[in-house]
Amino acid sequence: MQSSYRAEDVTLLLKDITGQVQPLETKEREKRIQSGIHYCEMLPAEYVPTSKYIEAYEQALGCEADHTAAAVRRCGNKIVQEKGEDVVLVSLARAGLPIGILLKWYLKKEYGLEAPHYGISIIRGRGIDRNAMSYLLSRYQASSLQMVDGWIGKGAILKELCRELEGFPGVSAELAVLSDPANLTRLCGTHEDLLIPSSCLNCTVSGLVSRTFLRSDIIGPEDFHGAAFYGELKEQDRSYEFLNAIASRLETAPDLPEKILSHSGLEEAQDIADHFGVSNINFVKPGIGEATRVLLRRLPWKVLVREGEERSGELKHLYQLAREKGVEVESYPLQNYKACGIIKQLADA
Repeated sequence: MQSSYRAEDVTLLLKDITGQVQPLETKEREKRIQSGIHYCEMLPAEYVPTSKYIEAYEQALGCEADHTAAAVRRCGNKIVQEKGEDVVLVSLARAGLPIGILLKWYLKKEYGLEAPHYGISIIRGRGIDRNAMSYLLSRYQASSLQMVDGWIGKGAILKELCRELEGFPGVSAELAVLSDPANLTRLCGTHEDLLIPSSCLNCTVSGLVSRTFLRSDIIGPEDFHGAAFYGELKEQDRSYEFLNAIASRLETAPDLPEKILSHSGLEEAQDIADHFGVSNINFVKPGIGEATRVLLRRLPWKVLVREGEERSGELKHLYQLAREKGVEVESYPLQNYKACGIIKQLADA
């Protein structure tokens, strides 16, 4: 699978489907999702950021590079304590890809480890790529595999991962992430709802790789899950700009304070769903990263921001996207999270 990442940074266990699937605009894709077609059977048209949004992203990168680097450092240290020197990083494509590369670089710099790094697909409701898992297990000990993602929202993918890995004895479902405001994993950089700047963009900060794809007319039983390469966006590619900005802070970033959470993010997401009369909890996307995703590639109804955080620089890109898309931003007494996106239910529109 082609990407703009260097081969030494990650091996993508994905089938290249470039040019085989026509990306859909947001409204059409959302209509199909809510009619019952699985999101993995379509590719979204990539959001091309406006100049004002790029300004907001660059501000986010400037403000949050230290926090992100500190989270990489703490997460990397926990991984070594957990796995030792034989760790193999397995990033969940695509949000996990830049985080896996940063962890790989950190383990090399701090511990002298040459950790192999792979990218594989897992899809909510469809499971993990079993062909990719078989490939990995034919080469490495099950106990050495460390799953990596960017952040945890309310835990849907982690739940999927736990269920799927029951079929692969010895592979731990403990997910390594930079930010875990859902309070679901030990292997996190922080339990704070951290703005990881890579969440602000799509493929242009993730090696120009699409979301992963699974449809039987294109992905055969022996194939890896698929993804497309958006080579036409190479002039907008900021993948290594992001990685280098964070890597330059790995040694100097101040440590993040430890945050203790008293309840799970899923409880808070359910409370939000109940408050706003949202019948499908999958339409509630808590966390800065998930709220950003809602604005970038779903049909948002409302964005919530934590009371007292309305002027936070971490949320500037959310306000910019909301203005561009005509979406209401409402203050709300969020606890674990700083922001939450709510998807519009088309049946109620």
